[in-house]
Amino acid sequence: MPIRSVTAMDEAVLTVRREVIGMPDKKRIALVTGASSGLGREFARLLAREVVDELWLVARREERLRELAAEVALPCRVFALDLTQESALEALSAALSAEPVTVRWLVNAAGFGRIGMAADIGAATTGRMIALNCRAAAELTERALPYMERGSRVLEIASCAAFQPIPYLAAYAATKAFLLRYSRALAAEVAERGITVTAICPYWIRDTEFIHEAKQTDKAGLFRGFPLATDQKTVARRSLWAAEHGFTVFTPDLVSTLHRIITSLLPHRLMIALSNLWRHLAG
Repeated sequence: MPIRSVTAMDEAVLTVRREVIGMPDKKRIALVTGASSGLGREFARLLAREVVDELWLVARREERLRELAAEVALPCRVFALDLTQESALEALSAALSAEPVTVRWLVNAAGFGRIGMAADIGAATTGRMIALNCRAAAELTERALPYMERGSRVLEIASCAAFQPIPYLAAYAATKAFLLRYSRALAAEVAERGITVTAICPYWIRDTEFIHEAKQTDKAGLFRGFPLATDQKTVARRSLWAAEHGFTVFTPDLVSTLHRIITSLLPHRLMIALSNLWRHLAG
């Protein structure tokens, strides 16, 4: 069950603000998954400065979520949930329907990747990757859409790996390709409602847990270096700007931007050869 970090005093203050300055009756929330670390945590920090009433923070590690809730100035609700489980998505749906809310921001930052040969990564890990990176993101988005209004924004955190097949990142790149295409199509569907959907497609981010976790299955040392990697503060800040300006696909750094351009011009067979070359040079 979700654990509330919103106090009775917080609720009283919000009520007074609504009555005195004409705030809308519906509580405006920003819902961020993967909020215990990395990009998700940084997005939550930045969204605490936006015009919302409450942050909903979702991740598995409750203690990290509580630390973040104590850090930001905005009231928070903490949901210690594993989004690969259907029960977690049901719990979030129940919370959305329990009170009048408007989802002003939805940031699907929960996800993980693994580096290595598919046989080394294993079917179970690949299945969890698909469940979190694809199914959970798409299903939570569609569960949240009924609670969105004109001006609501969805950020789907994909990757520049979405632009091409990548050996030794096969399943991860495929999950992000799904998220990219899903975001493009959904953006067209909800445009008439005044809702924007933005797929964020960064290159490697050096100061998150992602690289360390992804290398656990890299038994052959296939990826040893990550040159020109960017940082989470830059990616999060630029991504919110892109969403506010209506971008459907956004590459927040130089490498991902060049990658997007090149993959639009060259066939995948050649891009696979170039990605192998880049991997050798980076090592």
